[in-house]
Order: sequence, then C-alpha cells, then structure tokens
Amino acid sequence: NYPRTNITQSQALEFCQKLTERERQAGRLPRGYKLSLPPEAQWEYACRARTTGAYAGDLDAMGWYNDNSNATTHAVGQKRANAWGLYDMHGNVWEWCLDRHGDYPSGSVTDPDGADSGSDRVDRGGSWFSSARNARSANRGRLSPDIRNSFLGFRVALTPSR
Repeated sequence: NYPRTNITQSQALEFCQKLTERERQAGRLPRGYKLSLPPEAQWEYACRARTTGAYAGDLDAMGWYNDNSNATTHAVGQKRANAWGLYDMHGNVWEWCLDRHGDYPSGSVTDPDGADSGSDRVDRGGSWFSSARNARSANRGRLSPDIRNSFLGFRVALTPSR
C-alpha cells in the first residue's frame, strides 16, 4: 500500500524487467510494449494531465509534501488523483525516470529523448520531504543512479519496446 522506497534506479529497472516477463507470459501485455520506468517526457505529460499550471490541481488536495506530510511517506491513493486518475504524482516520494539528466534540447520538441550521456538520472515529483516548489509538474531532480533513500521510489509505466 506504500510506495517502494530505498531502491536504486537499477533495482527499479530490474523489477520492471521481471514484471514485463511475467505479464508477457500471462498474456496481459500488449504486443510491442514493456513495463519500465517512464521517460521524463512521459512522466511530465502524465503528471500534468492536460493542465498548464504549476500543479495538476490543488497541491494540498493532491500531494504529500513538507507542509502536510508530518515528515513521513503515506499510503498511495490517499489524496485526490489528477484528471487522468493518477495518484501521488505530486509529492509522497520522488520517482525515478528512465532518462539521464542533461540539458533540454533547444527549440520546440515533442516527446524528447533524454540526454545521450551523463552519469546522473532524472527523478520527478517531489516527496514528503520536499517544498511545494519541488512538487511542481515541471520540476526535475538529478541523482546518481546508485542513490537510495526513504523519499525516493519509482512508478511503473507502459512504454513501447525499442
């Protein structure tokens, strides 16, 4: 019932790979897709749910962050979901993304890929430990993929196999 925390990015990816294998064998996974960490662009798109503001709605109603969390992780789904039915996109725990951290491409792009190089990885969403500013839809964090702590977890996403 709680987000999985204290997990490195590699461990989260290994979990996604094993889950993909299990779901394929059971015939529950669409052809040409896998379960993985979301690319950064997919994560933000899902978080925003077609909104354009700093948050996908009222932050206090939607997320756990340092002003309302009582300094702890909470069970998932206790706050209001975004317009697409996704819970805990703002706060509770930072979430690993698939991408390496790097500068955004210049100019307008659609569904950009992550950086080609760099050792740090992107994390999104803020956490129970974060300020409201860090829980914004567009905020991005940057961590070594070997980091694990009580305010960092992951979300499984359905992504095209490449």
